[in-house]
Amino acid sequence: MANRNSTRAVRIGSITIGDHHPIAVQSMTATKTRDIDATVAQAEALVLAGADVVRIAVDSQQDALALKEIRRQTRANLSVDLQENYRLAEVVAPFVDKIRYNPGHLYHHQRQLSWKEKVRFLVQVARQHDCAMRIGVNCGSVDPEKRSQYPAEDSITPMLQSALEHCDWLDSLGFHRYCVSLKDSDPTKVVQVNQRFAAERPEVPLHLGVTEAGMPPEGILKTRVALEQLIGSGIGDTIRVSLTVPNSQKAEEITVGRQILADIAAGRVRSVVRFDPNALNIISCPSCSRVENEAFVELAQQVKAMTGYAKDHALTIAVMGCRVNGPGETDDADLGLWCGPNYVNLKRRSKTLGSFRYDEILPRLKQELDAFIAERQADNTDSGP
Repeated sequence: MANRNSTRAVRIGSITIGDHHPIAVQSMTATKTRDIDATVAQAEALVLAGADVVRIAVDSQQDALALKEIRRQTRANLSVDLQENYRLAEVVAPFVDKIRYNPGHLYHHQRQLSWKEKVRFLVQVARQHDCAMRIGVNCGSVDPEKRSQYPAEDSITPMLQSALEHCDWLDSLGFHRYCVSLKDSDPTKVVQVNQRFAAERPEVPLHLGVTEAGMPPEGILKTRVALEQLIGSGIGDTIRVSLTVPNSQKAEEITVGRQILADIAAGRVRSVVRFDPNALNIISCPSCSRVENEAFVELAQQVKAMTGYAKDHALTIAVMGCRVNGPGETDDADLGLWCGPNYVNLKRRSKTLGSFRYDEILPRLKQELDAFIAERQADNTDSGP
C-alpha cells in the first residue's frame, strides 16, 4: 500500500482522522431517531463491532429532541446527518461531535438566503459546540446550480466543483476542522472524483464510500474495489460501507469495513475485478433512519431475486428507501423505485410511472423490465446487418 496523503488532523470526539491517524470506520443508525431505546441499542451495537463514529439522521424537531437523550445513553462518537433543515444544527450540535451537511440540500429551506449564509451559520454552530464538520456531496443530490453548468453526461465535475467551492468558503471563514466525501453508486466514478479532489486539495481529509452500494455480496464487492484503489494509492482517512441489510445486521457494515482495511494493509486485494458493462446492475441505498417503511429492505431483496432472469441485460435498476434521496437518485437508472410509508414510486429514468402498494410493485416492475428488454432487442435487430 502506498504512503497515505498527509492530510490535516480533524478531531471527532475521542478520535482523530487525517495526519496519518488510523483510518476510521463508521456507520449510520437505521432505526427511527425518535425511537430512543432502539437507536441507543443500535449505536452501542455499532460501537461494539468497532465503529469509530456513528451517524444519526435528524429530520425534525422530534428527532432533535430525542438526540439529547441518545447522547446521554451512548458512548459513541456521534455525527448528525442534517437533512433538508439546516437550522436544526443549533438544536443538536450540543449533543454531537460532528455535523454533516449536503450542499445540494441547502436549497430546501429559507430560499431567500444564499448557501454561503447558511454555511456561515453552520460554522458558527460548530465552533460554539466544538464540532467537526463534513461536506457530504452525493451524486444524486448535487447542488443544482453547479449541475446546470456542465453537460448532463458529466456527473463527476459538478460534484468536484461543489466540494471545492465549499472548502474554499469554509477556509475563508477560518474553519478548517472538516472533511469531505464525494460519493456515487458507481465505484469507478467514486475513484475518479476522489482522485481528482485529492490532487487539488491533498490536505483535506477524505471520507470514502460507495453510496447505494446495495446488498451483499455485490455491495461489498463494489465498495471493496473502490476502497482498494483509493486507499491503495494513499487516499482516504475514514470509510463507510453502505449496505442494504436489515436493522439487526447493521453492524455488518463495520465488520466488512474492518476486513477490507485489513486486507488492503496485507496486500490481499481484488481490484482485478471489473464490473461487466453488459450485465444487469442493481443499486440500493443502505438502510438508515430515513427509511419510512422497513419493508424496503425486503423489497430490495425481492427485486434482486425477481430480476435474475435479466442478468445478461445492460440495465440499471435502483431501489431507494426514502423521499430524501429517492426522487433524485433514481433519475439515472433505467428503472427506479423509491419507497414511501405505504407506496412505492416507480420511475422509468426521470419519468414517474405511478405509485403502487408494496404487494403490487413487483409485477409492475417486471412488466416495465420486460418492455425495456424487448425494446433493446428490437433496436439490436434493426441495427443488425
